[in-house]
Amino acid sequence: MDSLITAAARALAAGDPFGALNRVALRSDAPALALRGIAMAQLGDLVRAKALVRSAAQAFGAREAVARARCVVAEAEIALALRDLAWPARRLDAARATLEEHGDRVNAAHARYLEIRHCLLVGRLGEAARLLDGLQPELLPPALRAVHELAVAGIAMRWLDTHLARTALAGAAQAAGEAGIAALAAEVERAEAALNAPAARLLEPGQAPRLLVLEEVEALFSSGTLVVDACRHAVRAGEIVVSLAGRPVLFALAHVLGEAWPNDVSRDALAAKVFRAREADESYRARLRVELGRLRRLLQPLAEVRATPQGFVIAPRHAPVAVLARPVESAHGAVLALLSDGEAWASSALALALDASQRSVQRALDALATGGLVQPVGRGRARRWMSQPVPGFATTLLLPAALPGD
Repeated sequence: MDSLITAAARALAAGDPFGALNRVALRSDAPALALRGIAMAQLGDLVRAKALVRSAAQAFGAREAVARARCVVAEAEIALALRDLAWPARRLDAARATLEEHGDRVNAAHARYLEIRHCLLVGRLGEAARLLDGLQPELLPPALRAVHELAVAGIAMRWLDTHLARTALAGAAQAAGEAGIAALAAEVERAEAALNAPAARLLEPGQAPRLLVLEEVEALFSSGTLVVDACRHAVRAGEIVVSLAGRPVLFALAHVLGEAWPNDVSRDALAAKVFRAREADESYRARLRVELGRLRRLLQPLAEVRATPQGFVIAPRHAPVAVLARPVESAHGAVLALLSDGEAWASSALALALDASQRSVQRALDALATGGLVQPVGRGRARRWMSQPVPGFATTLLLPAALPGD
């Protein structure tokens, strides 16, 4: 490798894309193409970066397996930044195996962290944690140590382990400082801001709603209070969690009963709020009895749903009832939560991350765009959607994740 390529690579490692381009911008050999692609990615021109990295991979000869594998890793990172979540993961896994076989442990670890970040985006936290267990961050350079700690913090925040999240973010800040990369330090700061920002609203009987940060949400879940969780569509008390994510009518019933506790809710009011019926005729009352019977069976370990002369009331077995609502009410909060990272998402990537149909996501995006909350960029298959984070609020509880205790 010649001196200009070496100097450009060192500039990129230090987060100086302009310094790298000054050395290789006019060259078209394979190593220069790869470095130019990485530099363009650092500058935010991801489409151009993808084309350059792909050209570099094709320009490397068949005997240059390590260089080709590094290009595949770079392309995977660009795809992740573009939120192309359907990018073939098998190519990245094969590239990582090639790098490990040839002793390039740093780039092999980088490939593994890309897999972990992909798992975080689509809510596969168990798989992300398993992949993290096989890594040794103490043997890696500071930049990758910071990435490791950010991944640990991301999993901990979604699992509501705020002590572990704070410890990991402190380690990430220290490693980012050692690396001297401004973009990495800014990413750590954004994660710290999300951890410290209000994440939900608490609705308790006889009290005004108040905002909670993640630590307060964690304490609420540990207190034994029966919590109707509108962020994750679940009902929980202590270690027992009943997920109603796929049962919108049952969750709506639980939500209305939880807000009214310790009072009951009339049958007509339940039908109006849950079924949006103007008048609760006998057909609505019959459907209400069926749905309440289903809810009663599911909540049996946590509470009873009792009939009263006027309607129904939820009766917890051992603790008071509280409702945990989203910090900002929106019919499409999960879509907004993913878009709040400031990146451009395709509707197909959003559907994959939310485990929803692409048509449902497109309807949600159209509704949000009408309200001025998101905006499209590009046309046709190249269309992406962007949104700025809601100022001052965290969206951690709305991100795809398995419920603690599942």
